[in-house]
Amino acid sequence: MKLNRDKLKENIEKRTGDDVKSCRVGGALVQVCQDGETVYRAAFGSKTPGAEDNLPYDTVFRMASMTKPITAAAILIQASKGLLEINDTVDKFIPEYSRMDIGKVEDGKVVRIGKAKEKIRILHLLTHSSGLGSMEVGDIQFAGMTPEQKKTLKGVVDYHANAALAFEPFSAQAYSATVAFDVMARIVEITSGLPYDRFLKKELFEPLGMKDTTFAPTAEQWDRMIGMHNLVDGRSVSRRMPDGCVFEDFPVTYFSGGAGLASTLDDYSAFAEMLLNKGNAGEKQIISPELIEMMATPQLPKSIMPDPQVWGLGVRVITHESYKILPVGAFGWSGAYGTHFWVDPVNKITAVYLKNSAYDGGSGALTAAHFEEDVTNSFED
Repeated sequence: MKLNRDKLKENIEKRTGDDVKSCRVGGALVQVCQDGETVYRAAFGSKTPGAEDNLPYDTVFRMASMTKPITAAAILIQASKGLLEINDTVDKFIPEYSRMDIGKVEDGKVVRIGKAKEKIRILHLLTHSSGLGSMEVGDIQFAGMTPEQKKTLKGVVDYHANAALAFEPFSAQAYSATVAFDVMARIVEITSGLPYDRFLKKELFEPLGMKDTTFAPTAEQWDRMIGMHNLVDGRSVSRRMPDGCVFEDFPVTYFSGGAGLASTLDDYSAFAEMLLNKGNAGEKQIISPELIEMMATPQLPKSIMPDPQVWGLGVRVITHESYKILPVGAFGWSGAYGTHFWVDPVNKITAVYLKNSAYDGGSGALTAAHFEEDVTNSFED
């Protein structure tokens, strides 16, 4: 189905314009492409919450969990090269993960209750079904890291080799905020011989022209970083973020595969278009088409995660018409600060919405649901 440009413009501008006027959004950038052509692109609000400045299209955003699909793509690049398989066990690359404990929380502490029967596989990390870094068990252990351990990806991953899992691998699913994807980023380092940031630049960002996607922004990129919006007493205000950190208090030397990247509208749209084109970027096949198909296919049984949204490889996949907004087969994800994107292979659409807000973010953000509705309600009659 074809998008009606006038209807799309009207739907998005009314909704997002109202969000800015009511201070629910400080500033947002939006881009929708169909059949490889930009059909709508717009900027709303301000770079500094509560100010009158305009929001430039080259504004840099904290992507938070929209880092995860990029880490999934990095794993698929290595799988395309035959350097790993999606069903490989983690201990094939990091032997310290060969024997993991299961834990539960008692009186605010994690108590180990036995050994895991199954080894963690890369598939489990990609589908939030490993039990690693999930639920209260994962939160408590993550909070127990020292600042020194948190300085590097290796430090974080080595620490969690001694952590307890929230459940038996592939017996349940629960969101792993960072750790599962950090482990995969470390596997990419081991299989490539490159630091994770350099791997992404060489294998993904440079081929796609993603010049502003980074774990460690330059001074010039920091100058283009949007302020973190918050809504207080009906007004848009800025929330102070830890100095020099892209995600919360993570140091930029910790290349978090789950949450650490900053990016721009053009960059992330280029990434989404590559996914739509089954791993192809111009003259280069970055990921094999078969692995992109696998990424966009639900990987968990209904007994673990029922319809209408099921994890593919690092992305949620719409699996049933009961979702109502996006078509079956659409896939994508969101970030804790309100970023959101999806790829719709049925209608050849990519859609990216970027904002940074402390009060309405993640996959349940109202702006994410409204953006999906506004695009879906803009097809030709």
